[in-house]
Amino acid sequence: MATGFDPSGRLPDFFTSTGTSSFTQFLSQAAPELLPGRRPLPPGLSADIAPHGTTIVAIATADGVVMAGDRRATMGNLIASRDIKKVHPADSYSLIGIAGTAGIGIELIRLFQVELEHYEKIEGAMLSLDGKANRLAAMVRGNLGAAMQGLAVVPLFAGFDLSPVDASRAGRIFSFDVAGGLYEETGYEAIGSGSLFAKSALKKRYRVGVSTEDAIRLAVEALYDAADDDTATGGPDVTRKIYPVVMTATANGTHRLSDEEITSVAEQVVQARMDNPGG
Repeated sequence: MATGFDPSGRLPDFFTSTGTSSFTQFLSQAAPELLPGRRPLPPGLSADIAPHGTTIVAIATADGVVMAGDRRATMGNLIASRDIKKVHPADSYSLIGIAGTAGIGIELIRLFQVELEHYEKIEGAMLSLDGKANRLAAMVRGNLGAAMQGLAVVPLFAGFDLSPVDASRAGRIFSFDVAGGLYEETGYEAIGSGSLFAKSALKKRYRVGVSTEDAIRLAVEALYDAADDDTATGGPDVTRKIYPVVMTATANGTHRLSDEEITSVAEQVVQARMDNPGG
């Protein structure tokens, strides 16, 4: 039961007073122990007690953004999951992917989705893309205590800006650090243990104004290169038919590629690498 509730069943004052547009701020008053960063942790480093998700890439396109994530979660030297989903829609026009402690990351995604939906219901309007990124940065900052004990999670946020300064750059990408630092990226970005290899792959092939179709292929190839050099990143699993989660955000909203669409792209990449392993 949340703290501060009257056993008589009467709702506390903060339920009936003028609401705040921030759901996390409301939760900090109604039930602060439900926020990820407010939970007490035992002393010592806790990094090895939970699965960790790895590599996510995002690419700005002529139409918006593409975000893709591998499906592997690891726990030490073991594969904890082969089919975790680390890329999700944040709302109708934005995407979020996570790397780091998987459980906290998935909870952060769900809380952020509710945060954006709550704002729309209270204010009657959608938060700007910059506003969404700032809200997410505050939520990451709230998890700093757990991050210092090894339970760190870092998101990658991207979306289609409905009111862009430059119409040709409506697709925008934001990265974060564990302390809640917010950075807007140009063109592309990757996070997670395989990010060095993924960004190196994109650095040679990314071009401003790339089409969404070409960006999807680039994202899958970048994840393939990451998996080739990073044991924590899972490559296309042809045997089990497990392929990256790939999503787009454009003026038409967010869209997740179907199993058939991503299978086609992934198998083309695998076949091309059989002929030329180095890419």
